[in-house]
Amino acid sequence: MHHLRKRWGAAGSWAVSFGIAAAMVVSSGAPRALAQSREDIDERCQRRIEHAEHELHEAIEHHGRNSRQADHERRELREARERCWNEHHRWWSEHDRRWHEERDWDDRDHDRD
Repeated sequence: MHHLRKRWGAAGSWAVSFGIAAAMVVSSGAPRALAQSREDIDERCQRRIEHAEHELHEAIEHHGRNSRQADHERRELREARERCWNEHHRWWSEHDRRWHEERDWDDRDHDRD
């Protein structure tokens, strides 16, 4: 630090001190910034499933229940539910408008709407 004071004076010492302080603040905030609340995670999961359900309804409406488009959207919905289940051990049912704590969905549930 003494060699900085000689070369840069008080401004150099101040810059180094500021840099150290800034690094400490940034590093202490990083874990909190990366951590997400359960509500945020649930909301993202819910939106993903709602979107997949909407796409399935659209495919059925436009192409029929047994179309390749509907089959594709069923797979997308199953993957969205699986992802929520694997990450959070729960999944959102747009039909029931509630969270399910058991892996009890039916991949063909939209065929009965």
